[in-house]
Amino acid sequence: MTNPTPVPTLADLEAEASRRGLLLRLQVRRPAGVAWTLRVGVARRPQPEEACGGLLLLGELKGWALATADGLRLDTMRVQGEQTAAVAPLICAATFAWALEATPCRRATILAIRDSEKQHRRLVRYFRQLGFTPLRELGAGPADLAPRLLWGGAGLLMRADAGEVLRRSARRLDLGGLDGL
Repeated sequence: MTNPTPVPTLADLEAEASRRGLLLRLQVRRPAGVAWTLRVGVARRPQPEEACGGLLLLGELKGWALATADGLRLDTMRVQGEQTAAVAPLICAATFAWALEATPCRRATILAIRDSEKQHRRLVRYFRQLGFTPLRELGAGPADLAPRLLWGGAGLLMRADAGEVLRRSARRLDLGGLDGL
């Protein structure tokens, strides 16, 4: 049996972000020891010509995790501004590295929300590229009310293996062999 492709650790990813002039930070809380809440952010320091006092947030992801193999739930991901080619994969890789290192979560669920049809198609395509596969549509039916309240809207629920998303995100960052880390 061959060894799986090596995956970066959270420390590897923080070092890679720094090498690219970015700051990668995770904010994790576990109130009452029941579930984790997670916020992953990528920012950069402003250039001298920019009239900004603090860091410029380039992207963030919010989610939560329950202490089960299927417990990782990703809620909101936003990426804006320049360097988005590195920001989104850094956020994804850091999220899944954290889950694999700090929780029993091995699979994640995300909602490709259906705000507009064009944006929904883009989200589904992007999540498929990361390794997510469709679970089911959340629509307007009575059985969908509770999940829609939880997820904040209608769309396609998708699930992925945490290790696979981490490997694919690392490849997008050109960290396939982790040679430089």
